[in-house]
Amino acid sequence: MDRREFATLLPALLAGSALVPQSAEGQSSLPVIESGVYKPTPPKAGGQAGHTSSHFLAGMLKAGNIRLEMHESTIQPGAEHEAVGTHLHSEIWLMREGTADLMTNGVIRKMEAGDVGICIAGDKHYIANSSDKPISYFVVTVGPPE
Repeated sequence: MDRREFATLLPALLAGSALVPQSAEGQSSLPVIESGVYKPTPPKAGGQAGHTSSHFLAGMLKAGNIRLEMHESTIQPGAEHEAVGTHLHSEIWLMREGTADLMTNGVIRKMEAGDVGICIAGDKHYIANSSDKPISYFVVTVGPPE
């Protein structure tokens, strides 16, 4: 999938998102994301050994019913894959460097630098380093807050 194909898919992912749960005041408790440039945070250790992440943004789009989050992750060779999970949001991975295994609903697919992987909301998934070098990838999540 190239960038143009990805760009045509993104509106469908956004349109399929569920409504946002509201706080008692009727507003989401997440910040509103404004147009602009977002710098990454310094890398921090992830929940598992050999995993680090830098966050760019997390909040609600102005429409108020779609949560958007983006981070860059690195997984060292030999690190265990992240836990198998499911979410209410969809996830999009953009491989920056290395080779990863992306498992969705029991099917493992190879992702290499330049590839895009997608996991639709509700699908079981994980990503793992399947090489002898570090891998890095961007993650964009789109959907309701959880």
